[in-house]
Amino acid sequence: MNVFRPARARRTIVAAAIAVIAIALTACSPGTGTSGSGGAGHGGETAGGCGSTAPLSELTPVKDPKNWEGPTTACMNEPGITPVAKHVKSSLPVTVTDNQGTQVTITDTSRILALDLYGSLAATVFGLGLGDNVVGRDTSTGFPEAAKLPLVTQNGHELNGEAILALNPSVIITDSSIGPWDVILQMRESGIPVVVLTPQRSLDNIDDLVTQVAAALGVAPEGELLNARIQKEVSTTIADIAKLAPANPADRPRVMFFYVRGNAGIYYIFGEGSGADVLIQSLDAVDVAGEIGWKGMRPMTAEAIIDAKPDVLIMMTKGLESIGGVDGLLERIPAIAQTPAGQHRRIIDMNDTEVMSFGPRTSAVLDALARALYAPDQAAK
Repeated sequence: MNVFRPARARRTIVAAAIAVIAIALTACSPGTGTSGSGGAGHGGETAGGCGSTAPLSELTPVKDPKNWEGPTTACMNEPGITPVAKHVKSSLPVTVTDNQGTQVTITDTSRILALDLYGSLAATVFGLGLGDNVVGRDTSTGFPEAAKLPLVTQNGHELNGEAILALNPSVIITDSSIGPWDVILQMRESGIPVVVLTPQRSLDNIDDLVTQVAAALGVAPEGELLNARIQKEVSTTIADIAKLAPANPADRPRVMFFYVRGNAGIYYIFGEGSGADVLIQSLDAVDVAGEIGWKGMRPMTAEAIIDAKPDVLIMMTKGLESIGGVDGLLERIPAIAQTPAGQHRRIIDMNDTEVMSFGPRTSAVLDALARALYAPDQAAK
């Protein structure tokens, strides 16, 4: 019997806000491009490719990343997922106790669905070498290997019970970030094993998520291999970032993760415990939301934005597009126009399906963000 439970105490802030963000996301379903509609993500400024493909360690940083002028797209040079092994076979049956205390027995992994708000779980399944067994995807699962799989979500991130049942899954790996919950219960009542994991996404718990997914699918050895690879890749990337960042902490850019869905009128600052804080810290930048004591994911206030004085805003591409690009952002939220980020139009946008997808692609995400932050002259425009 394989049993897993959370390995360490977790912040609970994210779980309280995640349902609000999920509802907001349904108002603007993320796509798979880096900047649609002729560069709309940049307020009319044309987006190009991924820029330089040289290793991060070979890039030359700009002299003053705090005062760089203009927006940049953070673009992954390698958006795909390489499995740790091929022709992987699950050792079954396994019984696990999921994040909600439910005991689940899995006897068949031939038809897998892995569904969550950020596409992390499907990426993990592919990384473990079971990608050929995945039969469908959620709208956040946008990496190339899964792009042609049928969608089982509608209106953004709403699970479609009929679409799921039509695929006859043998096991579902999910979390409480995606719903409605009645659909999850319907799947269980139909006899499908459903394993529910934590909705929290951070560098701090990638290893736990990988271990838990691997345990549920009967591929624990591959889980160890994938964790070792992710740890090595992330450590190397963070070391390379440290060489790009200004040596003097006073010269490091002050960064904030800003979430918008303009057509729904939703503006959030991602702070401590949101996962965005760890991303920013890993970039050797100043997490200004943490500096002002911003907890979790909370609605923006003009006072908070102005007081924080961010030099750079990181945003999701579709969110930026939903507000009319950089021009629309500055027009609709005057408080941002009063910040250094607004005055310099220093906005970094990244594909919605990538930027918070903690898992096998974490190193590539950090690499892309670091290029956009420290070598914007060599990154996508």
